[in-house]
Amino acid sequence: MKKIILAVLLVPLFSFAESSQDLLRESDRSRGGVNDGITWDVKINSHDDGKLSTREYVVKAKGQDALVTATGPARNIGEVYLFNDRDMWFFKPSLKKPVALSSRQKLVGQAANGDIATTNYARDYTPTLEKTEVLDGEKTSVLLLKAKSDNLTYDQIRYWVQNRTKLAVKAEFLTLEGKVFKVAAIKYENEIEVGGKKIPFVSEVEISDAKFKENRSTLIYKKPIIKDQPKSLFNINNLTR
Repeated sequence: MKKIILAVLLVPLFSFAESSQDLLRESDRSRGGVNDGITWDVKINSHDDGKLSTREYVVKAKGQDALVTATGPARNIGEVYLFNDRDMWFFKPSLKKPVALSSRQKLVGQAANGDIATTNYARDYTPTLEKTEVLDGEKTSVLLLKAKSDNLTYDQIRYWVQNRTKLAVKAEFLTLEGKVFKVAAIKYENEIEVGGKKIPFVSEVEISDAKFKENRSTLIYKKPIIKDQPKSLFNINNLTR
């Protein structure tokens, strides 16, 4: 009898965890987390202590890998960021060889290096459903994501994913102690075709300092398209050629 009761108790818990993982995996697709090759342009406008700066990049990705090339401003042209699984490398013409970087390092304004790559939260984080709430008229699951390794962009993320659309619309980035230090709002006005089906794709992510909200970086995504990428594109030895 005890075994039967235990089994009954475990079933909903297992389904609960499984559904959170599925929801997270679905939300990744609209933020570049697809197995197909994909490319897009991204422009980052940053307001930091009253100063405005702009960066522009082309992102080419496939699976867990991404190559990010700076296209503006002029002083940054030629800079390249390579993401090999969870490892990250930086190269520019003045360097003799690529330099290892952390995805946590500041890229510009409130945007970290890891913010410009594809989102693979289902692989990198363990989700727990904290609560459900209605946000902008949509029933939304609030997931607490805990990093599976210490070389990820963020230790913990509180993530709002709409149940109907499977789109992540808000995020709080947390320290190990659970303190919110950055907040993100996410929009989806682009579209891509995956497996013959059109799905929404991220168009804007605004990341702001939790304490000083006027300090913010807005990532604007343009021209996303599913396009196969050769494996050689993500080979670190090809960066210096």
